[in-house]
Amino acid sequence: MEHGLSSKWKNIMEKDKQIKPREFLANISKPRISALIVDDDAGTRLTHKRILENYNMEAKTVANGKEAVDLYQAGAYFDVILMDQEMPIMDGAGATKELRAMCVKSMIVAVTSLADISERYKFMASGLDHCFEKPLTGEMVEFMLQELKRERIIDSPTRYQCVGDHKT
Repeated sequence: MEHGLSSKWKNIMEKDKQIKPREFLANISKPRISALIVDDDAGTRLTHKRILENYNMEAKTVANGKEAVDLYQAGAYFDVILMDQEMPIMDGAGATKELRAMCVKSMIVAVTSLADISERYKFMASGLDHCFEKPLTGEMVEFMLQELKRERIIDSPTRYQCVGDHKT
């Protein structure tokens, strides 16, 4: 039994290990995709990290939005950011707004327990690409990977254009 994980999270992790299709991974896993998990709950961070690693993704974790913003200010880059909303110091919406203001073009995906639909819409308006309800599942990861693959194949202009961005 692993320290700090509830039986609910263990069941989700076991299910995700079983549904990981090899063909899917063969088409997606090169080059390795990086993810930043932003959540104040240590158990959630650990569970999300293990699920992502099952899909051959590199995952780093931080406990609040300010830590995520600080990483980017220090020059870090991630293909996808999994963002919780309700966190101390800086919440998910505040962090997402700051990251977009810094011209961060990574896919930012909410993984949240927000039940109120109006709160979810407010969170989406901060600059999210997608919003999922906790817990993270393999199906959600596969959706994100497909979206990342599509963005890499289709060279379309991003909706997050920043001052100073110029097409050649």
